[in-house]
Amino acid sequence: MDRGKELAEGSSPGADPATGAVTPSRYESQKRRDWNTFGQFLRNQRPPISLPQCNSNHVLDFLRYLDQFGKTKVHLQGCIFYGQPEPPAPCTCPLRQAWGSLDALIGRLRAAYEENGGSSEMNPFASGAIRIYLKEVKECQAKARGIPCKKKKKKLIDSDESNSSSMPSFS
Repeated sequence: MDRGKELAEGSSPGADPATGAVTPSRYESQKRRDWNTFGQFLRNQRPPISLPQCNSNHVLDFLRYLDQFGKTKVHLQGCIFYGQPEPPAPCTCPLRQAWGSLDALIGRLRAAYEENGGSSEMNPFASGAIRIYLKEVKECQAKARGIPCKKKKKKLIDSDESNSSSMPSFS
């Protein structure tokens, strides 16, 4: 909201006029908090895990650990409200982290890992296991709320179109 005012007044967003220091963006601040939380999680493991030892299994453990702080009701298959987008009454199903929150978190941690000296080839946040986990969470949460998961269909190209030139004609 204040960004428009700052731009109109000619000041740069996030800059403190008194000190000249640049305040990190909301994204950068959240990324730093997420990175610190993940680092604390690794240090609290028994035995503690150093960043070079970290792999996708540790990331999956972290994501499962975060579920206890979730705010999204995810109905279990045995629940009478399973598959209902708007259940009429409360139930005892667990609260979990929403898929979108986990997906955004992984994106921030993936970037933070590389910014903190990790190589992109060894990035545990970019592994196939993490992508599969996120896909499963998304599908599970969609089913629990009665939202069908629509898979994107690949466009089929007619054989006539594939044989024609892709260059536009200007006749």
